[in-house]
Amino acid sequence: MTTVTDSEVLRDALGLLRDREEVAERLLASSAKHSFDPDKELDWDAPLEDGKWFWPPELLSLYDTPIWRGMSEDQRLELSRHEAASLGSLGIWFEIILMQLLVRHIYDKPVTSNHVRYALTEIADECRHSMMFARMIQKGGAPTYPVPRLYHNLARVLKTVSTTPGSFAATLLGEEILDWMQRLTFPDDRVQTLMRGVTRIHVVEEARHVRYAREELRRQMVTAPAWERELTRVSCGEAARVFSTCFVNPQVYENVGLDRREAVAQVKASGHRREVMQNGARRLTDFLDDIGVLRGVGRRLWQSSGLLA
Repeated sequence: MTTVTDSEVLRDALGLLRDREEVAERLLASSAKHSFDPDKELDWDAPLEDGKWFWPPELLSLYDTPIWRGMSEDQRLELSRHEAASLGSLGIWFEIILMQLLVRHIYDKPVTSNHVRYALTEIADECRHSMMFARMIQKGGAPTYPVPRLYHNLARVLKTVSTTPGSFAATLLGEEILDWMQRLTFPDDRVQTLMRGVTRIHVVEEARHVRYAREELRRQMVTAPAWERELTRVSCGEAARVFSTCFVNPQVYENVGLDRREAVAQVKASGHRREVMQNGARRLTDFLDDIGVLRGVGRRLWQSSGLLA
């Protein structure tokens, strides 16, 4: 592999890549202006509002299915409460993985660089986000919904062996789909005020995280050897499959009084749900396609995940 320094001009299908230090400097400046302490920013003592959703109904997994059409309004609202807790639990699991991947990424890099300083800033953001999600779940009164033990343990392998481009591809997978949904949530006055506040904070701060990950993944896909680029394609596709499988814990359906097996079957058959998930992933899949990630086996795994048509 040819060694490429940050001072060299790099280009991919999207054009010239910006200098790492310049990107990080801008992100650090944005962080200084637009960072939040959820414990102080949000009113955690305010009561939850009757008749309001915890997640927009159109984004719920069962929306517009036969089961949905047979549910009462109260049962639909209850489903939104549990799905919000499931997504919060997934978010915490994912962000703990992300923090460990970021620490691995900067381990051998210059500790005084802007690039490392921003990574540490992002880790601090993710710590606050994880605590915010946990507090949100507790406030809503629903249980936590851990991912299946198999995937929990597979993530141990990912955290140990993931190469740099694979780490940033997985980062974007977890960030961009939820970001799309949250951008629809925080302006929606049908949704609980607390949930709107949580999603607003997350959207503002995640925009920086996405920029950092996109820039670094572009750089890695230009400079990495062929074997590492191919591994990234396959691992990213498998991560997409796992992510879509874990998006809503099926225990949610039992906890709101539904038949678990039938609910899962109707979600899988739902054209609306497939459209929602693919719309949420489209900005990411277009980007990954442009930079050469969605090829071969990796592309087929993305298609099997339901996130790519």
